[in-house]
This record gives sequence, C-alpha cells and structure tokens, in this order.
Amino acid sequence: MNKRFGIACAAALVLAACAQPEQRVQPGMDRQAIIATLGQPKETYDLPNGGKRLMWPTQPMGSTTTAVDLDASGKVVDSRQVLQDAEFYKAEVNKWTRNDVMVAFGRPFETAYFKRMDREVWSYRYMENNIDHMIFNFYFDPQGVLRQTQKQPDPKYDPSQRNVL
Repeated sequence: MNKRFGIACAAALVLAACAQPEQRVQPGMDRQAIIATLGQPKETYDLPNGGKRLMWPTQPMGSTTTAVDLDASGKVVDSRQVLQDAEFYKAEVNKWTRNDVMVAFGRPFETAYFKRMDREVWSYRYMENNIDHMIFNFYFDPQGVLRQTQKQPDPKYDPSQRNVL
C-alpha cells in the first residue's frame, strides 16, 4: 500500500512539474504569489479597468508568452498563453492600434518597415496547434492603426531555408 502511495505521489509531482506556466497561476492569487511562482515579469501593462497585465515572454527565439491579468486590487482574474491563433484573431483590423497589440501580446520579436506599403510590421513567433512553427504579423499604418494581419511559416524551422554544408 505504501509503495502505491509513493508511486502516486511521484506521478503527481511529475505532472505538476510539466504544467505550463499559466496553469500554475490560480484566480485570486496576489502579485507576490505569482512572482514566487513565475519570477519577475518581463513586461507590465496597464489595463483599462485599473488592473495590470504581467507578461513572461520567451521571444525572440521562443514561441510563448504567459499573460496574467490582475484586477485593481492586485488579484489574478485570468492567466493564459497569448501567442496563439485564438488570441491573435481577437485583434480588430481598422480599430486596434500599436498600443492594443502591445498590451495584448507584448513586445514583438521583430519589427520591420515596408516603404512601398507604408506599413510597420510587428512579428510574433508561435506554435499553431502545438505542431507548426509560425509567425503572426501585424501591419500598422503611419498613424499606428492596425490595417492587416498575416500568418506565415517560421523560416527558422523550414529545412529548405537552412544552409547545407
């Protein structure tokens, strides 16, 4: 009986260690408990309701960003991995601005300017369906309004793009 209990405890510990960062944060936790769990956030943004969004990105080479939303009193109301299709598709073309994208997804891993289009592009690495390495691009006009989005395969993971000796 003790052996089975020990095996069950060990299995539970292994599964807990495999939990994604956003799964280790529970609603109602305070900021100190979150930092004890995930470490200091790399980015912090103000939310319209007086709360804060704390972010732990793995960019430029990684493909995840954990976001934890706190209410005005500093308690967790939501935690999730934001670099994914379901989150990207919330961005509203012709309505969102650079600031909206920054608060939603954090700093991009890369920015570029396309002169002929007169568009600034922010790019985010992510995993589509936890299978394909992709890049999601946000195109902004000179006033900073989102005008277009696009996703593409990440050339970093395309074997045909690698130099062969």
